[in-house]
Amino acid sequence: MSEVEWRKLRADQLRAAAKQDAIVILPVGSIEQHGPHLPVEVDSMLGEQVALRTARKLVKAGHPALVLPNLWTGVSEHHMSFGGTITLDLPTFCAVLEQIVKSVLRHGFKRVVLLNGHGGNENLMRSVTDELTPKYRAPIVEFTYWYAAAEAIGAILETQGNVLHACEAETAMMMAVRPELVAEARIPLAKSNQAPDMPPGIYRWRTLGAVSSSGVVGNPEAASAEKGQRLLEAISDTIAAKLGDEGMWALPWDHETVT
Repeated sequence: MSEVEWRKLRADQLRAAAKQDAIVILPVGSIEQHGPHLPVEVDSMLGEQVALRTARKLVKAGHPALVLPNLWTGVSEHHMSFGGTITLDLPTFCAVLEQIVKSVLRHGFKRVVLLNGHGGNENLMRSVTDELTPKYRAPIVEFTYWYAAAEAIGAILETQGNVLHACEAETAMMMAVRPELVAEARIPLAKSNQAPDMPPGIYRWRTLGAVSSSGVVGNPEAASAEKGQRLLEAISDTIAAKLGDEGMWALPWDHETVT
C-alpha cells in the first residue's frame, strides 16, 4: 500500500494496515499567530508536512506507515494577546490526545507516534505519553521534530541554531511548501526588541508578547525556499531513519519485578 494518509483510505485498507503492524503518526500542531508575515497555520502545516514526508520514506524503505489527520489546535495561551490564535486548555488537550490514541490502538495498531510541531505542546505531550504507555500497554513514541532532527537542522541554518518561532527555519519551510502564504514584503516588520531569556534551569510562563513585540523569535530575513526544501528533506530523512529502526521499537519499556 503506497497511500500514507489515513483519511484517504477505506476501513478495510486500514484493517489490513493494522495487520501489517503499520506505524501510525499523529502530527500535532496549533493555530496561532506567526508574526507579521506568516499565516496562523504554520505549526500545523509544517508538522503535517514532516509527518507525510517521513511516512513516505518509511514506506519506501519497507516499513508500513500511516499519517492521521493533523490535530490542528494545541496549547497556545501564550499567543492569545496577538489575536488569531485558537487554544485548548490543558485537560481538553490531553483528553483529545488520549481518545485519538485509544481509537488507533482499538483497531489493532501497536506502534503510535505523536509528532509535535508546536513548542507549547511539548510538556503535555510528553506527560500524555508517560500516562498512556502503561495505561494501554503500548510503546507510544513522542517527539518534537526540531529536537529529533536538531543536528540536521543546525547544519542548514545560518543565523540560529534550531527552529524558533516565525523564524529563519519556519519561514523558509513555508516558502518551500506554500510560498503564496508568505507575505515577504512584511518580513522586515518582524524585527523587534526581544526580552532577555530566563536564567538557565529556571522556568516561568510568559506570553509571547512579553518576549517579542512582533511575535517573532529568530531571523526570517535569512529564509529562502531552497533552504526550506533542504530543511524538510533533512528533517524527514532523520526522523524516518529513527522510526524505521526496529531496535528502537524493540527496546524494553516495562519490567515487572517477580518476587
